[in-house]
Amino acid sequence: MRGPRLPALPALLWLALAPLPGPAARAELRVRVRLPGGQVTEESLQADSGSDCISLELRKTDGALISLTADFRQEVKIFRALILGELERGQSQFQALCFVTRLHRNEIIPSESMAKLRQKNPRTVRQAEEVRGLEHLSMDVAVNFSKGAQLSSHIHNVCAEAKEAIYTREEDVKFWLEKGMDGSMFEVLPQTSDLPDLQRCKLCTDRWKPCICSYSLSIEWYPCMLKYCKSRDAAGKVSSYKCGIRSCQKGYTFDYYVPQKQLCLWDEET
Repeated sequence: MRGPRLPALPALLWLALAPLPGPAARAELRVRVRLPGGQVTEESLQADSGSDCISLELRKTDGALISLTADFRQEVKIFRALILGELERGQSQFQALCFVTRLHRNEIIPSESMAKLRQKNPRTVRQAEEVRGLEHLSMDVAVNFSKGAQLSSHIHNVCAEAKEAIYTREEDVKFWLEKGMDGSMFEVLPQTSDLPDLQRCKLCTDRWKPCICSYSLSIEWYPCMLKYCKSRDAAGKVSSYKCGIRSCQKGYTFDYYVPQKQLCLWDEET
């Protein structure tokens, strides 16, 4: 690779920021990741610097397919879970959920940098260098699928199987309304303050009653920061350049209203 020679980085997390041709790059990287139970799964990372977005996808040990789409242009994150249904308990083959939140600066590396990532050893099983704290979010607002494109154009594709199950937070809605978004795409969901009998699903014994469901997911490995190295030219002038990434793991728990516990059978008292 041309340019300054990179210093030695830990073999487990050696990722080079290789230059790609063209003004806008689209790229995919497949990384082997160790899950909490010790199992190894493959995580797909895709970047499109032209539309300024990235996406990550991995499969949990229970078979659920988890994805994260980061739309930098719109400052939106979209989590999607495709959960295998319990057919013997009357559920469909799979259940889809979408959780939409605000994307903050410096949560994840830019799409342009993500598109340039390359692995020195694709067979290496990776674990995050940094574990970021669990985030517990109350998703108290529903998003209208047919109007969601103005929030992010990616909602149409990412949440196509979850048209009736797209959730966000009231505090994020306030931020988007201040940016001029159409408030008609949002609907505030019932809460325990509105319905005193509304329980958490794990405490509800009637499968046909409404309740507050919880769903947890974890992004086991993602590039959260850029690493910079220093070089010195012949005149002794020191300059810095991008020479790798720092990886993170982060877990999320989402609480949201469901019209019947049948839609939340994984959230039960054990």
